[in-house]
Amino acid sequence: MSSVQIVLRKKQSKDNTYPLAVRITKDRKSTFIYIGQYIKETEWDDAKRSVRKSHPNSARINNFLLKKLSEANDKLLQLETDGKVAVSSKAVKKELSPTAAKTFFTQAAIYLDNLKKSRKYNMVTSETPRIKHFREFLKGEDISFQDITIILLKRFQAYLKGTRKVSDRTITNHLLVIRTIFNQAIKSGIATEKSYPFGKNKIPIKFPDSIKLGLTSDEVASLETLDLPLGSQLNHARNIWLFAFYFAGMRVSDVLRLKWTDFQDQRLHYAMGKNAKTGSLKISEKATRILAQYKREQVKHDLVFPELEVLDDLNDAYEVQRKISYAVKKLDKYLKKVAATAEIEKKLTMHIARHTFGNISGDKISIQMLQKLYRHSSITTTIGYQANFIHRDADDALDSVIGS
Repeated sequence: MSSVQIVLRKKQSKDNTYPLAVRITKDRKSTFIYIGQYIKETEWDDAKRSVRKSHPNSARINNFLLKKLSEANDKLLQLETDGKVAVSSKAVKKELSPTAAKTFFTQAAIYLDNLKKSRKYNMVTSETPRIKHFREFLKGEDISFQDITIILLKRFQAYLKGTRKVSDRTITNHLLVIRTIFNQAIKSGIATEKSYPFGKNKIPIKFPDSIKLGLTSDEVASLETLDLPLGSQLNHARNIWLFAFYFAGMRVSDVLRLKWTDFQDQRLHYAMGKNAKTGSLKISEKATRILAQYKREQVKHDLVFPELEVLDDLNDAYEVQRKISYAVKKLDKYLKKVAATAEIEKKLTMHIARHTFGNISGDKISIQMLQKLYRHSSITTTIGYQANFIHRDADDALDSVIGS
């Protein structure tokens, strides 16, 4: 004698809800397949084996339950008809439950492990919490790829916006990691393109425009002339920021990697860490005065700035990225204090050095030269980036209508 039913399990979760499950009974032995849906005990009609209408999503959940019930019955019937497997409740569960390697979070673990093996610390630290948020949304349950539907992802977007109060850009980043893992599963033959929920007329992934604000020339001058004690953390943070600005908004990760041997014949020669593009820039007098403050007898790894000297091996990319991440957080903390002292109301972080160079250069420098200075691989990237700081044409057009 065998039977398949939807039941409400009496295992209360932290939010006072209970899990729904498919109960498979064979020869008086039962096993349960949890289906990732939780409701309150008062919302369950045990006689009808369905969710009461008092639940806001009762119709959708009940349709989902019918689908799962049908799948379980079909599998049980198939096993009993074929006679190839000793039919038991556990055998049916094994056939219905997605195998470990085929579930989303198992694939997510493989994805994160590959990032770690590739020594990509920054990606590991950013992607891990996004995957965690998706698991929290699913109340800790794993999920098969075929169940990651457009409706589910729209609910996840609403959850991120309403419950976690995150920005549209952050929501896009969450969807992007889910898409990446889904693509990984497709390449591995675990998921199918038919069930792919992203793309045209599905779930689009498009980064919203962001506002980029840099300091003005006067604000940079106020930083340069600010009286800060030599050797202090405030002075050091100001130095690193100005140094990045003086070299066309060099990324802080590249600044902290600089070695004394990178400075030859009054020029700085270095390869940008993000895309390995090489080049050289003139060393200004302002940059030279900053460098003079870091001349010292004992220099580990030939480093100009001290942040990475705690490491024994600079070839360990993961540890280098990890240390740079900690250093940037510390620098940004002191930059906030520097900005307050200089009476600068704008947010001051290391990344703002790049925006500041873009803001002050405006349309004074040709796009081709800016591409070279920024070391962008594509001039389209430069055009898009610099569009945040070029306002003359728009200002002139506005003045022509309303007057200056």
